[in-house]
Amino acid sequence: MADIRHDKRSRQSLIQEIISHQAVETQEELADLLEARGIQATQATVSRDIKEMGLLKVPFRERHRYALPESGASGSAERMKRILREVLLGYVVSENLVVVKTVSAGAEVVAEAIDAMQWPEVAGTVAGENTVLVVARSRADAPGLARRLEELK
Repeated sequence: MADIRHDKRSRQSLIQEIISHQAVETQEELADLLEARGIQATQATVSRDIKEMGLLKVPFRERHRYALPESGASGSAERMKRILREVLLGYVVSENLVVVKTVSAGAEVVAEAIDAMQWPEVAGTVAGENTVLVVARSRADAPGLARRLEELK
């Protein structure tokens, strides 16, 4: 008889429980924790679950851990402020681009947070190790994006 816990909804519910109670830093670690609870999941399955659930990697004791997204615009703004205070070093506006410099390994977290804000003037973000390229929809939108970042600090 198949164990009902193997369906996606149950697996994602267990992922939510796991990351709410302990620091999980990697997809492999999360897959191992699921397996310890009787659920076999490949790294690829865990990766899809993380994306579908909108999990973020947030700073934690000089490292990063998975966290649940906060709901609502005010939750996103508060999360963004916390992230920026911890990892933002500066930014430069050039044409329709805002180049954001972060601490090492901070760019992905900042890009995900900016994406979560769903600002209409943002066409998209690209994250490297310590740099985020924020593409504004127009040249006129870029300075406004920089002001938004400054206000959230």
